[in-house]
Amino acid sequence: MIRYKSNRQMGLEGFHLPFGGELNPENRWVKWSRVIPWDELALGYYKAMDSGRGRPCKDARLIIGAVIIKHKLNLSDEETVLQIQENPYLQYFAGFSCYKDEQPFAPSLFVEIRKRMGLDIFASFEKVILEKLGMARSKKTEVGETVEEEPVNKGKLLVDATVAEQAIRYPTDINLLNEAREISEQLIDELYGLSNQIRKPRTYRQKARRQYLAIVKKRKQSIKERRRGNREQLQYLRRNLGHISLLLDDVGSKPFPLPAKRQRQYWIIQHVFEQQDGMYRSKNRRCDDRIVSISQPHVRPIVRGKASKSTEFGAKLSVSLIDGIALVDHISWDAFNENQDLTTQIEMYKRRSGAYPESVLADGIYGTRENRKFMKEHGIRFGGRPLGRPPKETSCNAEKLKQEKK
Repeated sequence: MIRYKSNRQMGLEGFHLPFGGELNPENRWVKWSRVIPWDELALGYYKAMDSGRGRPCKDARLIIGAVIIKHKLNLSDEETVLQIQENPYLQYFAGFSCYKDEQPFAPSLFVEIRKRMGLDIFASFEKVILEKLGMARSKKTEVGETVEEEPVNKGKLLVDATVAEQAIRYPTDINLLNEAREISEQLIDELYGLSNQIRKPRTYRQKARRQYLAIVKKRKQSIKERRRGNREQLQYLRRNLGHISLLLDDVGSKPFPLPAKRQRQYWIIQHVFEQQDGMYRSKNRRCDDRIVSISQPHVRPIVRGKASKSTEFGAKLSVSLIDGIALVDHISWDAFNENQDLTTQIEMYKRRSGAYPESVLADGIYGTRENRKFMKEHGIRFGGRPLGRPPKETSCNAEKLKQEKK
């Protein structure tokens, strides 16, 4: 349920400090609180809620301010709540009328916030911010009709792709199999307590643990040793999954008698076993939709080919930079070729600003023949290198080469 109130910024004189004194008007949080369009952002945030049903929600100013603080300072959920509790400037930024030494909300609320803020809400935020900055397309109307200005190429569009890395451990196969084996042993312990079996299935967990440590404690493992370690963990996991299937048949009272968290883990470790067993038998090092984290099975490895790290783990983003404002145009957990997004990003630039860009600055991967043809048809200069052999430096093309180098 929505209890809406205006989030217009209150003056510093209205913010009460119990220990005396006043807030500094030159503080960065005070300045930012004055320029952010809180009311417009709140309308976009409330779109996903019902105005008459459910418990009253937290104020949109508080939620949006907390999300800005979290990402601006790069804090965890718990640390963000503590910083707001301890800092009067952050409380003023989040819309408090006075300093309160208490938690504004539980840190677990950030999980619900992330689920609620989907693509539609962020698209509405983007529109409000662009309009506030004067970057949105202006529509001039006369007697109810829109007057279209003749499109002229203007501005520069910078595009690139990146990965929003997740905080997961580097997914070596033997570590993943060991974690899946330990979860399967926990499932066996809980299901045995619900079953009517007299003798508990043997899992050889101590022996499996010793064999795992004998491999991972080595500074360098040979291919033969890693393959042997994977085979041993696969054998233990296969045996445990068989025991779990028999115990589920013995319990039989419910489709799955354990909590939903355990059911999810059971489903994930089965997929991990199928993928790892298939790669082991085929002596292959890749598979489709590969699971690299049991706690985050949606995360995929994204091959980037960087010098520091060839593979990153997280969501891949296509980002366009317009006048210093970064806009996410495409996000996916699966890997994709970013050059296919260029025409869409150019069209989105026109929809935002009312004209095609004068030039597009991008890596060479964007310079496909189809993309170059599209940009040439719309009078857009591509900042990448031209196709074919580089021309000789003569007086005729010296200026052109200088521009391309710039």
